[in-house]
Parts: sequence; C-alpha cells; structure tokens
Amino acid sequence: MKTNVVRLIKKEWFLLAMVGAILLSLVIPNVGKSAGVLHLDKVTTLGIALIFFLHGVGLSPTALRDGVANWRLHLFIQAATFIVYPLLWVCFGQAFLVFMPSALAFGFCFLFVLPSTISSSVAMTAIGHGNIPGAIFNASLSSLLGIFLTPLFIQFFMGLEGAQFDVMSSVTSIAQMLLLPMVVGQCVRPFILTFFEKHKSSVNKLDKYVILLIVFNAFSDSVNEGIWHSFSLDYVLLSVAICAVVLLVIVNGMKWSAQRLGFKRADEVAAVFCGSKKTLAAGVPMAKVIFGADPRLGMLLLPIMIYHPLQIFYCALLANRYQKQAIEHEQQKEVNV
Repeated sequence: MKTNVVRLIKKEWFLLAMVGAILLSLVIPNVGKSAGVLHLDKVTTLGIALIFFLHGVGLSPTALRDGVANWRLHLFIQAATFIVYPLLWVCFGQAFLVFMPSALAFGFCFLFVLPSTISSSVAMTAIGHGNIPGAIFNASLSSLLGIFLTPLFIQFFMGLEGAQFDVMSSVTSIAQMLLLPMVVGQCVRPFILTFFEKHKSSVNKLDKYVILLIVFNAFSDSVNEGIWHSFSLDYVLLSVAICAVVLLVIVNGMKWSAQRLGFKRADEVAAVFCGSKKTLAAGVPMAKVIFGADPRLGMLLLPIMIYHPLQIFYCALLANRYQKQAIEHEQQKEVNV
C-alpha cells in the first residue's frame, strides 16, 4: 500500500504540487504575491529567461527557421485569439448584459479581446514537447497585435475610446524577456551543447518548477486582490463557471480543429497553448489606461483575474499529459527500432 502511494506521488508529483501551490496561496498569499516577500514576479521573470536561454541552446537553427515559416500555424493561432474569442461576445454578449451587472458583462468582453500570454504559453509548449519556435513567434505576435486590436475591439463593442500604447516599449519588453535569452543561448550553443544534452532530464524539469511558481504567484495575487470576497458570491461563482466553460470549449475545440486540419503533434501543442490563453500581465495595464479611473474597474477585471489562474492550472495539467504522450511515443519508436 505504502509503495503504491509513493509510486503515485512520483508519477503525479506535478499535479500534487500544483494543488499544493494553490492551497499555499490561500494560506500565505502575502508571501507569494507580486512584490511580496519572495518577489515571485521577479523570480519567475528570471526563471522564464533561463528557460528561454536553455531552449536557445537546445534548438537547432534549422528548427527555428521552420517554426517561423509555418504560416498555417500562425494563422490558426491568431484567428483563435482575435476572431474566435471576440465572436463569443458577439454571440453571447447580450445574454451577459441581461443576467449580470453591465460592468461584469463588459469585463468578459474585455477578457475575450485580450492578446495571448507569452511566458506561460511558451513554457507549457516546452513541457508538452511542442513547437517552441512557433510558440515564441505567435505569443510575441499576439502581444504586438493586441496593442492595436484590443482597444479597437473595446471601442467597437463597448463604445469606449481606445488608448494609445507605447509600441516600442512593448516590443523592447518582449525582446528582453524572450528573444534576447534565446539568442544568447543560440550563440553559446556550440560550446555547451554537450553539457546540455548530458543533463537534459534535469533541464526539462526546470520548466515545471517555474510553472509552479507562476501558479503560486497568480493565485496569491488573486487572493490579495480580494476577487473571492469583494463581490457577491453569486457573481463570483457565475464568473468562475463561465470562465471554466469557455476555457474547456476553446482548448478542446482547438485540439479537435488542429487534428482535423492535419497539424503535426508539435504544432497542435503550440496552437492549444498559444491560442487558448489570455494575458493578465498586459490586461491589467491596458484596463487601467482604457477605462481610466472608472470605479467599476475591479468588476471589469474580475473575469481575467479568474480566467488567468484557471488557464494556468488546466493548461499545466494538459502540458503534463502531452509530455507523457511524447515520452511514450519516443520509447515506442526506440522499441520498434
């Protein structure tokens, strides 16, 4: 019995650690919050930079070129982010306005028109053995497009004037967070590739450790923001239910569509994680600029505050499943050889 429990813990340690991170955020949110005791916002940024550096070491230049040239994947992901998601508001927006306060309803509108995340999308694509170059390109492209498209969608759907954003600052931030570490990794690849290959199993676990810190940080921030007690319990539960349904429909819809369109498994993984996510990091600053000093800002941000930790948790579980499938596939190939 004890042996079976130990075996289960070893096999599902990532899932158990995810649940533990969430429970920990409920107990000591001040420790895990951004700018808290552990400064996890900075720690995870450094961790992500290290991950991308190692990906730069592990990626061959040929694979990188192939990832950027994969236009079908880019079109599929960007269409999911900026066409499929906004269509949810077109189809269900009026129902939202009927059954909930207008500020909360428009919060879902804001959620649907946000760009994708960068760091967690690429990190989870890496965990799932997906197309990392394609994920980096699309996550970065989504953020750049969102600078222009999100305010335009808001103006069209909600009648609010969009704000101007510092494009160069956004480009610089993306380059520093993703491209610079990867370029450095590519530059030193010839010198440390042998060491990298030798310790590849340990390197692969680093992605998961960083994701765990991101989960702890995200849930701690949501607890500190008071989203679980600042609003009516009915509205919080309704928001959680809608976010969960939307996430499940989009993620599984993208998996099904990618398979029907004949995407390779690696491209499917990148598409699912880049096309289904919405950014909290860029969403909050955008909301503050677009909505200004609107006293309803807290309710407008409630959907993305709920959706963010849900998407990280669910997609991390999915990434773990993709990883197991990839390992089993590689083992099967070795047996057949």
